[in-house]
Amino acid sequence: MNIEKIDNLDAAIVKSKLLVADPYMNESQFKRAVVLLCEHNNETGTLGFILNKNLNIKLNDLIASFPDFDTNVHYGGPVSTDTIHYVHNVGDLLPESIRITNGLYWGGDFEQMKTLIATDIIKPENVRFFLGYSGWGAGQLQEEMRNHSWLLANLHANFVFKSKGNSKLWETVLSKESGVFDVLAQIPSDLSWN
Repeated sequence: MNIEKIDNLDAAIVKSKLLVADPYMNESQFKRAVVLLCEHNNETGTLGFILNKNLNIKLNDLIASFPDFDTNVHYGGPVSTDTIHYVHNVGDLLPESIRITNGLYWGGDFEQMKTLIATDIIKPENVRFFLGYSGWGAGQLQEEMRNHSWLLANLHANFVFKSKGNSKLWETVLSKESGVFDVLAQIPSDLSWN
């Protein structure tokens, strides 16, 4: 979604969209990042989780009391890196979940999550865990988009649950969009190769 063609950035930035880092962004935390937007409010700001930064840390390594669960934790972003967050597709099974879009939820009752995992109702393919999150204050993301740091892309459920640890997610997301995005997906990570 080319921001020059967006009449109203405030209306275009919505939860369930993906933020895709501009190919020329060099900030290491967000270089080639794909961020799932989970909350956006023009008054308070925006919150999301980086989908393609695997930490190679098991959840049980961070929370000893957590049931045995074969899943890695991902780097959600640079804010509050001492907190665990999760997105899932089990909806009403977790009270207090926040609906992002059809079949995709954020948070919910953590103790119930542990119980459902221990009883094998929730499996690794149903949930992704993140250490920290990505956040922007009111107007900050819009300004970064006007400065061409981010592109908006459409969400596909496979990007969340089937791409865990996928280092090619950035290219995949861009190639699914039309027009110039497909060309941007071909830009090498190390621009000296160009």
